[in-house]
Amino acid sequence: MWSRLVSCALARRSLALRSPPGPLRDYYRAAAPRFDLPYTAAEFLAVDIETTGLDPRADAIVSIGFVPIVSGRVVLARAGHHLVRPDRPMRAEAVKIHGLTDEALAAAAPLAEALPPLLAALAGRVAVAHHAPLERAFLARACRSVYGAPLAAPWICTLALAKRRFARADAPIGEGELRLATCRARLGLPHRRAHDALSDALAAAELFLAQAALASGRAPARLRDLLT
Repeated sequence: MWSRLVSCALARRSLALRSPPGPLRDYYRAAAPRFDLPYTAAEFLAVDIETTGLDPRADAIVSIGFVPIVSGRVVLARAGHHLVRPDRPMRAEAVKIHGLTDEALAAAAPLAEALPPLLAALAGRVAVAHHAPLERAFLARACRSVYGAPLAAPWICTLALAKRRFARADAPIGEGELRLATCRARLGLPHRRAHDALSDALAAAELFLAQAALASGRAPARLRDLLT
């Protein structure tokens, strides 16, 4: 884990120098979180995206939702939700999932206008997502296309944290056990609308706080022990 954190820190330093002036460089120049501190001392940004498909190389982001977590509390007043006009047609399979059609997105903002609010909200914070590798890959590619450099952020994956609990209990993982709604229900959290970027970001934020509390003993878990 430490080697990964060191690599991330070095990448941030390099990208801060290489990135052109603008939102991505501002993000990299913000103070990075302290990974050796308790997670309660850090701030987080739960993030969810909806896309035209599941391949970051061939598909595009169509919606971005994010919710800050400050002092262990979800801050809905500073949440954000942005529709994004894709540069390729929407796939029928994707429309069935999130309901966003080409017509609904025709007046949406281009990616270059949707990324700055996200990057500003993420500065100095740790990103949280359910199945974070998907958000990580799409947002890294999106930043590369807009700014010429990728987004290299520290991430916490609530799906990975759920898998850890199964592993510690030496319990098998059944079909659907790692879905966001199922993970929430297992911890007594209420149902939230699925496949809406803002609603899913809020759902991931609440799930993370419950998981982090469970991962803590007499003292809060260290941030580095929760990272993906």
